[in-house]
Amino acid sequence: MSDHALACLRNTFGYDQFRPPQDQVVATLLAGQDALVLMPTGGGKSLCYQLPALLRPGTGVVVSPLIALMQDQVQALLQLGIKAAFLNSTLDMEAIRQVEDQLRNGELDLLYIAPERLLQPRTLGLLDSCRIALFAIDEAHCVSQWGHDFRPEYLRLSVLHERYPQIPRIALTATADRRTQQEIIQRLALEQAAVFSRGFDRPNIRYRIAQKQNARQQLKRFLDAEHRHDAGIVYCLSRRKVEETAEWLNREGFNALPYHAGLPAEERAANQHRFLAEEGLIVVATIAFGMGIDKPNVRFVAHLDLPKSIEAYYQETGRAGRDGEPADAWMVYGLQDVIFLRQMLEGGEAPELQKQIERQRLESMLGLCEVTSCRRQALLSYFGENQHPPCGNCDTCLDPVETWDGTEAARKGLSAIYRTGQRFGVAHVIDVLQGKPTDKVKSNQHDRLTTFGIGKDLAVDEWRSLFRQLVARGLLGVELDGYGALRLTDACRPLLRGEASILLRKDKREAGKRGVRVATHQRFSGEDRDLFEALRNLRRDLADLQDVPPYVIFHDATLSEMVEQRPDSLYALGRLTGVGKRKLERYGDEFLDVLLSFQS
Repeated sequence: MSDHALACLRNTFGYDQFRPPQDQVVATLLAGQDALVLMPTGGGKSLCYQLPALLRPGTGVVVSPLIALMQDQVQALLQLGIKAAFLNSTLDMEAIRQVEDQLRNGELDLLYIAPERLLQPRTLGLLDSCRIALFAIDEAHCVSQWGHDFRPEYLRLSVLHERYPQIPRIALTATADRRTQQEIIQRLALEQAAVFSRGFDRPNIRYRIAQKQNARQQLKRFLDAEHRHDAGIVYCLSRRKVEETAEWLNREGFNALPYHAGLPAEERAANQHRFLAEEGLIVVATIAFGMGIDKPNVRFVAHLDLPKSIEAYYQETGRAGRDGEPADAWMVYGLQDVIFLRQMLEGGEAPELQKQIERQRLESMLGLCEVTSCRRQALLSYFGENQHPPCGNCDTCLDPVETWDGTEAARKGLSAIYRTGQRFGVAHVIDVLQGKPTDKVKSNQHDRLTTFGIGKDLAVDEWRSLFRQLVARGLLGVELDGYGALRLTDACRPLLRGEASILLRKDKREAGKRGVRVATHQRFSGEDRDLFEALRNLRRDLADLQDVPPYVIFHDATLSEMVEQRPDSLYALGRLTGVGKRKLERYGDEFLDVLLSFQS
């Protein structure tokens, strides 16, 4: 790596060394070659194109589908003294003309642009007249029709290779299995690109999944025990549930805001701004929230409903712990979630091929939930990483799952479903198994069946768990008629005929904790804690003056390093991680004053 690149890394970004494979990616782009970068969220993807854009002549053009991320990145870059701007639908015509003039005059280091705007003839004509350092295609998985977040406009981005063959391109993603990776290469004409993969593991995130019972109370116990004053995101599948959960959290003493596509645009923008700017705020959201959110100190992501796919789960949980500090991915789910998602899928208007893809994704997500081995191993193997050892930092590693021989119970349950005509949901079948003479049981004469009362040895929750696991394994189907009637599949025949047995997991009542971990600054006490709070208050005041999120001034990790190192000069302050030349000039004196006031 050139001395020039290392000097830029230190002076501009405040880092002394690259994280692998950043140095290799930077060298590839500086040599004018293409690159495909697969790196987990929080792994430092942005630096891979930002630094080469500064060192190569011209402007780096970054294609991003995410308005929130564009604005966030530009704010952070301006803090570093980098000349950056964006072009998207939030700008009026005068602002657009100003940015275009800056680009035309070579006054920008980086320009962020939405793919729709990039592909307009007017924009391509503008780029023809400008000096371009590189093209960066962020969220490159959006090009894949097999991916979970397909954007049709991404299919046309191969025009960059056709129109500007001499300008290096870099495609980046944190979410792509092998099939999606190949489609990115094919559709973006990256056959000659160097491929860099840092893997998908996020070792600082603890994955925990439990059976849903009383989801709100389970969430409250989790937050009370581990994240009472932390920033976090709670995901729900429906807008109504988002709003009700946010209201409930506020009644329980938390600071929570709703976010979903049905809210007025102004309210959505205001809630997102508050989440970025304030400490300890919880956003309750549908999947409409989170893409492009760069807040580094999100300490937990909780799911009150089952995500649609492992890709979605990985991307949503990846919004926790971007600063590398300990974070939690916590989820509860139940059979009703599976029924709801399948009803949504089958009731949609997507072509049959797309529905088949979505079915496969949901089955994989169910498999992750029901696995009895290391949760992280299962997650990473989905993305093609099959050699990962047990992680020691997921619920199944920390509190190994007990299993039981469910063969006989499963046969009883399957027989009860068959004999009741495969027309009833879980609750009714369990009533039959437990011998409860309800009006519905008696009116259907199900109290006369041979299966009536043969399941009294298991509790209701145990039967629910059994049926959920049989559905997850494909031995049972669920009719999508609004009633969730259970039906047998061909896959259950060997079990019914006595040709196969089945081991089931014993569900725990909670996504249990062991060895609660906290971020570095949360371990401070006494004077160290007072100093950290004083530094954080200064950061908030400076951010409020500029109407930017506090973390674009300095990350929590940088404030923690200030507390630990206690620098007593501007030179010493400037050696800390994340304190580049421009930030030292802008903020050094004020932060040093606070630090010196705590010197004994």
